[in-house]
Amino acid sequence: MVVAVVFVVPMARLAWLSVTTPETGLANYRDVLTDGVSLTVIWRTLRMMLVVTAVCLLFAYPYAYVMTVVPPRTRAVLTTIVLLPFWTSLMARTFAWVVLLQKGGPVNDALAALGLGDVRLAGSATGVTIAMAQVMLPFMVLPLYSSMRDVDRALVPAALSLGARPAVAFLRVYLPLTLPGVAAGTTLVAVLSLGFYVTPALLGSPKESMIAQLIAVKVQDVLDFGAGGALSLTLLVVALALLGLVARFVRPGAALGMSDEGDRR
Repeated sequence: MVVAVVFVVPMARLAWLSVTTPETGLANYRDVLTDGVSLTVIWRTLRMMLVVTAVCLLFAYPYAYVMTVVPPRTRAVLTTIVLLPFWTSLMARTFAWVVLLQKGGPVNDALAALGLGDVRLAGSATGVTIAMAQVMLPFMVLPLYSSMRDVDRALVPAALSLGARPAVAFLRVYLPLTLPGVAAGTTLVAVLSLGFYVTPALLGSPKESMIAQLIAVKVQDVLDFGAGGALSLTLLVVALALLGLVARFVRPGAALGMSDEGDRR
């Protein structure tokens, strides 16, 4: 009942508006697929999603691995660091990045001191990527750690003792066993990044707007509820396609770090 009230009913309302406003038909969806502005924003959103997901994976994978090899007390500290962003308001974190990345801010001054000149971060795609990656990082670390902690740590030394080079042992032994965690983490980050609004709105610029901002403009400024509904449904379809793609190749239990034996129990 709760799901129906807070999710199904609003989505059904959006779907109805998208095919009845301003007139009955699929004109709003045709506009989404043919309008240059909408296509540009959708492509920019997908590109930002891929970049943020890649950045999160690059930083989260070694961090999650370190969590599996350190003593329990150190692991507790690392886990607290990962969970700390959940205890802080997203708005507060975003405004903190605005202060850090703005012109004349600490990051800008540090880069200038290193001889890189006046690097523009606030109001750019780079600044948005940095802030979004920081927000999304816990959603990548936790699934990776859940998958890595069940990997037998003796497998890689065994491969090395049999003559495999470290890179080969990692690529052929360790990495495949952690792919369910990689799939779960990248899916979480990718889907959540698609609908990001606050961080791009505060740290980006109109030239770097994403699909959530375009929906807000259509609904709040233009009062074009039909176009806003069509864009919202398009965003939902993209997110469901990502989830379906992952579910096609990865078992849900494996993505959560559960073994077959654990599934049977």
